[in-house]
Amino acid sequence: MAAKIKIWFDAEADFLEVRFSDAAGFERESAHDAVMERVDALGNVIGFSILGVSRFRKERPLEADLPAA
Repeated sequence: MAAKIKIWFDAEADFLEVRFSDAAGFERESAHDAVMERVDALGNVIGFSILGVSRFRKERPLEADLPAA
């Protein structure tokens, strides 16, 4: 895991993005319909994003697997 992460939240779009690396990458679908993985050219997860983040409450947290390459 990286020493630093970058987190962006857009309240108007209800969108959260977390990046573990500034490396070039692309988004791909995950097993969870609200989560997109950000991966590098080798398929390593370097971040993720969540759409509709406000629908996940403390009582029912979002759970998603971010598999290694």
